[in-house]
Amino acid sequence: MKEINVDLSFNQPIIEQINSSLKGKTEKSYNEHTLNFDSSIGKGTIRNIIFEWGISLLDYDVHFNEDVKFVFKLSDSNPIEFLFVSEGNLSYTSERSGKDSNLLKLQRYQNIILSNLPNSNNTFIFPKGEDIKLNVIQILGNEYSNKSNNYIDTLQKSLRSIISGQEQYLPYKHLGNFNLKLADIVESLNAEGNDGIVRFLNIEGQLNLILALQILEHKSYENKLTLPNSLSKVDLSKTKEVSKYINDNLQETNTVAELASMHGFSPKKMQTGFKLLYGKSVNEYIRLKKLELARELIEDTDYSISEIVYQIGYKSRSYFSKIFFEKYNILPIDYKEKVKSEKVTSEKG
Repeated sequence: MKEINVDLSFNQPIIEQINSSLKGKTEKSYNEHTLNFDSSIGKGTIRNIIFEWGISLLDYDVHFNEDVKFVFKLSDSNPIEFLFVSEGNLSYTSERSGKDSNLLKLQRYQNIILSNLPNSNNTFIFPKGEDIKLNVIQILGNEYSNKSNNYIDTLQKSLRSIISGQEQYLPYKHLGNFNLKLADIVESLNAEGNDGIVRFLNIEGQLNLILALQILEHKSYENKLTLPNSLSKVDLSKTKEVSKYINDNLQETNTVAELASMHGFSPKKMQTGFKLLYGKSVNEYIRLKKLELARELIEDTDYSISEIVYQIGYKSRSYFSKIFFEKYNILPIDYKEKVKSEKVTSEKG
């Protein structure tokens, strides 16, 4: 496993410390420092932007060819970190010794807040072969506290304590609900294409909005509430139950409302769950699974196309032929003949 060490007590910029291991190309424009790399280790972009009052952004858009461990050695001024993974999954540990025991999985779309003890290690493990997009907003409490109108007193007790420099809640780990609205804002943040003051103001504005939503989600989570665009782990579990039911009963023709009612779910929450887990609406997911089954039946059985249409719960053969062609760029009857021809050829060979 490749290990990249970053010492936050050094005056050397974070990007330069990372680049000593990745050997890429760095660029600096005002307060924004970017590393682009493409080597045997992997490829991608890592960016660090420094704002006022102890706020900074460190984001990753990377793909590694081997497991890579980032070890951040904290100084006396340990930051509180607001993380959001918009693609992939990675692991984290706050072990003071830097050991990889008690690894936490940081999941896609989950609201994550971390803070460790001063002079300890934050370790992130990026798995090989996976695209990872991670945004980390860091706040140094000793600097942010000096900002007028910082509103620290309005935070939940745990966050207020950490930013104020108290250690009673450390190491702190909040693995909260899952939020697709945050994903959209993070995507806008990463796609910012302007330059100069317009770029800086847009990024700072999006960053503040992300922070506000993450703090709001944290407050709701501690009060055992769920925001309208958020999903709890229970909601995700229900979403998986619905998807299993769909896969086990593809011959049925249940509506979204019926599926939601069967599993004690609101239709809106269920749609959000499918979008988060599968990137599709419920109906898009059902259609995909029916088409996949139809293709398997064409390949592995002697059913006629009409029989297959019945097997997957459709009534209209013409509709089935239309969506099958849209998916596979071939009509089902032609695909059946193609499969039959290939089997004959294979048997002769």
